[in-house]
Amino acid sequence: MSDGVSRVSLEIGGTEIAFETGRLARQASGSVVVTAGDTMVLSTATAGNERDVDFLPLTVDVEERMYAVGKIPGSFFKREGRAGEKATLTARMIDRPLRPLFPKGWRRDTQLVSIPMSVDHDHPSDILAMNGASAALMVSDIPFPEPVGAVRIAQDLEGNFVVNPDEEWLLESPLDLIVAGTESAILMVEAGANEITEAEILDALDIAHGEIKRLCQAQHDLRAQAGKEKTDITPPQVDEAVLSDLKSRFGDALDAATQVVDKLERQDATKKVEHEAIEALGGNPDTEPEKAAAAQLAFDKLEKEIIRRRIAVDKKRPDGRGTDEIRDIWIEVGVAPRTHGSVIFTRGQTQAFTVAALGTTRDEMRLDTLGLQTEKHYFHHYNFPPFSVGEAGFMRGPKRRDIGHGALAERALLAVVPKVEDFPYTIRVVSDIFESNGSSSMASVCGSTLSLMDAGVPIKAPVAGIAMGLIKEGDDYVVLTDIAGVEDHLGDMDFKVAGTSEGITALQMDIKITGVTFDILRDALTQAKDARLAILGKMKDAIAEPRAELSKFAPRISQIQIPTEKIGAVIGKGGETIRALSEEFDAQIDIDDDGTIRIYASTGDQGDALTDRIRGMTKEVEVGDEFKGKVVKTTTFGAFIELAKGTDGLLHISNVSPGERVNAVEDVLNRGDELDVKVVEVDRERGRIGLRLAGDPDVAGKSAEELASVGTGDKGPRGGGDRGGGGNGGRRREGGGGRGRGGDRDRDRHRRDDR
Repeated sequence: MSDGVSRVSLEIGGTEIAFETGRLARQASGSVVVTAGDTMVLSTATAGNERDVDFLPLTVDVEERMYAVGKIPGSFFKREGRAGEKATLTARMIDRPLRPLFPKGWRRDTQLVSIPMSVDHDHPSDILAMNGASAALMVSDIPFPEPVGAVRIAQDLEGNFVVNPDEEWLLESPLDLIVAGTESAILMVEAGANEITEAEILDALDIAHGEIKRLCQAQHDLRAQAGKEKTDITPPQVDEAVLSDLKSRFGDALDAATQVVDKLERQDATKKVEHEAIEALGGNPDTEPEKAAAAQLAFDKLEKEIIRRRIAVDKKRPDGRGTDEIRDIWIEVGVAPRTHGSVIFTRGQTQAFTVAALGTTRDEMRLDTLGLQTEKHYFHHYNFPPFSVGEAGFMRGPKRRDIGHGALAERALLAVVPKVEDFPYTIRVVSDIFESNGSSSMASVCGSTLSLMDAGVPIKAPVAGIAMGLIKEGDDYVVLTDIAGVEDHLGDMDFKVAGTSEGITALQMDIKITGVTFDILRDALTQAKDARLAILGKMKDAIAEPRAELSKFAPRISQIQIPTEKIGAVIGKGGETIRALSEEFDAQIDIDDDGTIRIYASTGDQGDALTDRIRGMTKEVEVGDEFKGKVVKTTTFGAFIELAKGTDGLLHISNVSPGERVNAVEDVLNRGDELDVKVVEVDRERGRIGLRLAGDPDVAGKSAEELASVGTGDKGPRGGGDRGGGGNGGRRREGGGGRGRGGDRDRDRHRRDDR
């Protein structure tokens, strides 16, 4: 294109995805605008100064701007603050497949920034940001070796796979699978699913990789048009002479140290050998830094070689387990008595204390993001304090890793947690990691299931999680079940699988090498299923099913549905009825416009009593119904009895004292008297409700059909009149709080008053 602008495009999932560079953010090392539909994402890659560190100084940021969807931020300051959960998770998905591909020895500050400029909800911005970050690296001078593509795979109700679906459709899909990889291999998988089988997951991965190859080729084409010359870098090389000397002098000691079973003892033993070796071979680090660095590089390589060789060849893991062996598990349920549900889940040296807390729907999480979802009634939070790994450190809120692990555990149980319509509570689960030696996120998944069951949440099925690892040397490989920390650090794969006995509910996979085949993935999924079923058995031994009753410390929430035309009767004039009910039963009442009523009571008895009262107030009166009513007016022809707020029936004068002649109603009944009555007539066209005393021998024990033939005893005229005169036999009253006279305004006012 002219003016230095280059553009390539391709069709993925029926939508054109375009990569453009040379027009925006031209002072960055590399910048690309990725467009699909009306969604636009600017992705930049910038390299800064060289740093004297022994790690890759890479930072990934996703900056959501509410203007992208035409919204103003809902915060007090009306501007965006720190990155939200969605932006943080997207940043992690960008980072995870890219980080392993940077060349060894690259020590310049590197920052990847993605800013959604426009979002149309048909084309989610996270996939575009992942592809844009790779494309920005490819056109920059940063020595990034090869492009990475990313796609999302969903599933329709017939089980067909869909590539890059729109956001609204995705909310109903049983599968949300995000896959990133190079032309030769899959590097990252992130998925939430509704009990999907292992075979379906493999099919989806195969489809995804086919599209990834095309995205990678598009980035090659863009680089061919506008790519900068890459910065030369020489990766650090291990001095073979130093390595040979290290093996001969300290090889046996290091081999013994790495076989100590206990994690902390093994770390101490290995550290002791490391200190002695570096001191002997590296000299003074202040005067001979290069010699010390060479010794350190050789030691790190030897440690990795020893552990990996022992696992791959001898099939012996650092803690002595077999390749498919799960660490010992012990579980204690109901640990903290004042919580709604709690559990200690311990697997080897990884321990999670997980608690479920139930709240009202008012406690929902409000979302102010670029997405369509505006609230969450179930969410999981994960905390990883430094003492869990024997360290001291700052505790200043959740880190990105904490947010990511919490989201993974949340996703794992989303398919089994009841919908708010069926279980009208907000559910928060918190996992505090008390001890960690690998796979703490999967311990959180197991703990979440158990704590929800302890709280009495009617989950569809228990969910367990397991982390799988890989050691691959040439064509030989070993898949490891339930990896510990050192196996994650020195291994080639971290593959977390969560699910029920029926299928997978969540996946998270990160690959550190480029040679993972579908055979390896198939073996890992099969081995993970066996482990998952074994852990589910242990969990069932601890608690077999959700408790029948909620904790006595949990709020009681009842939900009933009433006809919309009865809303005014529940609210009353100016909200007087609903306020009186709230005070009488010490409860809070919410009414939606569709007639859904939610009752929040401090005890179950109060909630049940209030529910019964509202049902009585709003149900259609039928022949045969019995009420304890109050006399609200007497006339020459009978007494009006209030059956429910706004609904009266007429007890004819001939029936106020069965078997006796009564000259005046007031001789027997007075206003305010309470009595048990039975409905014997309902004339909806005339608004007439006829009553007899419940103890009247003429009606006692009779069916609705028989009561209709008994009648009210009223032999006079039936038309005209109300409480003021005539013989109308009672009627339904819609008071001043009804929908015809300001009921909507009164209802809104009640909500404000009662909150």
